[in-house]
Amino acid sequence: MARSALLNVMVQAAFKAGKALARDFGEVQNLQVSMKGPGDFVAQAQRKAEKVIREELMKARPTYGYVGNGAEEVEGTDGSHRWIVDPLDGFVNFQHGIPHFAISVALERQGEIVNAVILNPATDELYTAERGGGAFLNDRRLRVAARRSLADAVIGAGSPHLGQGHHGRYLVELRHVMGEVAGVRRSGSPALDLAYVAGGRYDGFWERDLEAWNMAAGILLIRESGGWIADIDGGNKPLEDGSIIAGNEHIRKALQEVLHRPVPTR
Repeated sequence: MARSALLNVMVQAAFKAGKALARDFGEVQNLQVSMKGPGDFVAQAQRKAEKVIREELMKARPTYGYVGNGAEEVEGTDGSHRWIVDPLDGFVNFQHGIPHFAISVALERQGEIVNAVILNPATDELYTAERGGGAFLNDRRLRVAARRSLADAVIGAGSPHLGQGHHGRYLVELRHVMGEVAGVRRSGSPALDLAYVAGGRYDGFWERDLEAWNMAAGILLIRESGGWIADIDGGNKPLEDGSIIAGNEHIRKALQEVLHRPVPTR
């Protein structure tokens, strides 16, 4: 597949950081048995990956803005472009030696995501998309799943964890969704969850309390693979709202209706 110069910069940055993450991931299991645990080590690995990505992107386009997980935001002199980066989406998975984590890099132009890269360094799966150019897993074109019924669907979900999110609301939503679908999956990496929707592995996905870097790249992947994106309340600004619901046109709509059912009384 042909890639633009900007997308190539993003891919190269992701692979360079991914090599370092893969090496560090190989050390994580050795740290599981220590009293201190791997937490500090993983945080350092995340910072190193972020530094690599930032340097590569800013070297290529020094006037662009930059926002990322664990990084100081840069406004940029360009005014219309912004990098949106998560150097380690799936931090807890990485920390526990689970090979399901990702580097996520998106380019925003005048408020619209135009380029996207999601890389799982543990599996070498590379998801890419350019606005108007389609979405790909490595060199294979992606399409969202064609299922129309929730009863046949596997849905990804992000659950709140200690100290974050509204646990009671999530449990109500989960109760409603579980009664309608073939299965619910909670992977621990929203970037990969959205990539899985783009590739048809999941039929849909929802999560609240996200940051822009968790979902920016995944939004473009899904749109370029024929899918539909909204925030959970039905608006069209998930990055601003911090919530997302995704799938093909039929699954996204049906899932949204289920999520807005009233709280059961018993």
